[in-house]
Amino acid sequence: MQNRNFNNLIIKWATQSISIMIIINTIAWSSVSEAFPIYAQQGYENPREATGRIVCANCHLAKKPVDIEVPQSVLPNTVFEAVVKIPYDMQIKQVLANGKKGSLNVGAVLILPEGFELAPSDRIPPEMKEKIGNLFFQPYSNDKKNILVIGPVPGKKYSEMVFPILSPDPATNKEAHFLKYPIYVGGNRGRGQIYPDGSKSNNTVYNSSLTGKVSKIFRKEKGGYEITIDDISDGHKVVDIVPAGPELIISEGEFVKVDQPLTNNPNVGGFGQGDAEVVLQDPLRIQGLLLFFGSVILAQIFLVLKKKQFEKVQLAEMNF
Repeated sequence: MQNRNFNNLIIKWATQSISIMIIINTIAWSSVSEAFPIYAQQGYENPREATGRIVCANCHLAKKPVDIEVPQSVLPNTVFEAVVKIPYDMQIKQVLANGKKGSLNVGAVLILPEGFELAPSDRIPPEMKEKIGNLFFQPYSNDKKNILVIGPVPGKKYSEMVFPILSPDPATNKEAHFLKYPIYVGGNRGRGQIYPDGSKSNNTVYNSSLTGKVSKIFRKEKGGYEITIDDISDGHKVVDIVPAGPELIISEGEFVKVDQPLTNNPNVGGFGQGDAEVVLQDPLRIQGLLLFFGSVILAQIFLVLKKKQFEKVQLAEMNF
């Protein structure tokens, strides 16, 4: 009797453990599917390739503009703004994963020089916090705190994002120097066309897999199509699957060639990258420059005074 009760407890405990694991796994994977910056974080140690291309372009195929604004120069150990702008037409809608239309989200990756990092919350001025809003930035990885990612966030509210950046101090960080540094940015609006595993999303064009005649188009109950194409060479049938979202541009009885588009391209978003430069300025250089300007101004003043004095002496001699 005791053994039976013990076995029942083990079975109950195992069942509960498996259920918890399934729930945790579901939550984790749903967050992955919604948070597209994590694709790059999981698949690439560095989001910027040796060619200078940012890896987000591997999934977001359309090229779109992005802009970044930073100060020309910053002092050591100071907080400054990096403003990233991702412009797009706010009226357009994108194809969602379920095939319906919805608003676009945006995301960005900011690649800072070594030593630059996200400013701590207690160092950010109140007026800058107001500009940042409810955005949550995170480092690309534990060992790459100079690379920041954000998104997806609603594009209508955050097409312009303010990154609070803390500059390094060469006095305490021997890796930092008073130099001009490049800053790289990548920004996307809308969903990608390719998933990291290489499969297509429903936000791209679908092509014919062979040359033949479209013998049947079956519209699935939950959206999408099954397109039957008869091969003209041997007559065998191939079924091309089109998910919900793209719209068909072919009809039954039509002849198609291999790789010919079967649908429109529903993508309205895209990815862009840009760069800027910032100078980590030595305060002693600024003090020296101010001192130089001051000495020049004083020299000019004394020169004018000396000239006036000389004119007075000449006038006195003429009157005498």
